[in-house]
Amino acid sequence: MTDFGRVITAMITPFTADGAIAYDVAAELAQHLVANGSDSIVVCGTTGESPTLTWEEEFQLFQTVQQAVAGKAKVIAGTGSNSTREAIEATAKAAELGLDGALLVVPYYNKPPQEGLYAHFQAIAQAVPDFPLMLYNIPGRTGQNLLPETVIRLADYPNIVAIKEASGSLDQASALRAALPPTFRIYSGDDSLTLPLLAVGGYGVVSVASHLVGPRIQEMIQAFVQGATAKATAIHCQLLPLFKVLFVTTNPIPIKAALRLQGWAVGAPRLPLTSASDAVIDQLKPVLDHLGLLKS
Repeated sequence: MTDFGRVITAMITPFTADGAIAYDVAAELAQHLVANGSDSIVVCGTTGESPTLTWEEEFQLFQTVQQAVAGKAKVIAGTGSNSTREAIEATAKAAELGLDGALLVVPYYNKPPQEGLYAHFQAIAQAVPDFPLMLYNIPGRTGQNLLPETVIRLADYPNIVAIKEASGSLDQASALRAALPPTFRIYSGDDSLTLPLLAVGGYGVVSVASHLVGPRIQEMIQAFVQGATAKATAIHCQLLPLFKVLFVTTNPIPIKAALRLQGWAVGAPRLPLTSASDAVIDQLKPVLDHLGLLKS
């Protein structure tokens, strides 16, 4: 059984001042994340600005991070697309490169019906039958909700092993848990819902905040698993302001700003995303400072 661990960081993609990928910074950041609570890393997901990366850049980034954390953490490739053919080609390439799995977002913009979603993921699963796949449901970005009944059908494919559930609905997560085998892993796609989702049978989180507080998120999850629910709740409440401020505007704008405030040379997002405004920085700073995340 594939185990991606409890805390998976959806890693940002660092850029240089002229907008090229800073592969050296990506390697350093990946090593830092693994040393600070991350069991696995998603490369080129939403937080990694995949819509504005070329496939060539993505494949090089996959290899860069894979080499940086070899033997210490798993690397999951963001290979989803709203073109089934493209998603198959990219996922097959990730498998060929020896990565540990792929994150496959629901096709965006073209809004396929549930039968189309099933056929899309089915085609990918059949194309790479020995490669672990994690579905990614985020209707706020894709315009379409991957319903539990469709996920349940897809779970018949042995290489579809998990879902990143970012619908924001605990009822939906509960329906998944009630119908799926315990070996099928449900991950929260929202940091602020990690603990509530654990309570209805979730396994972990694909996190943005773990760039900053990976050990604390890991501690929260382990506390819950061990039955120390009061401790888990206390950590959740302590981190909740951070979970919220990192989404005051479009991800990854705030997390890249937070990392820059910590001294990381991650650069600005690529257009059409823009750098954090002064108003966003003014909201970030006190939260980071309160949690001791800014250098004195």
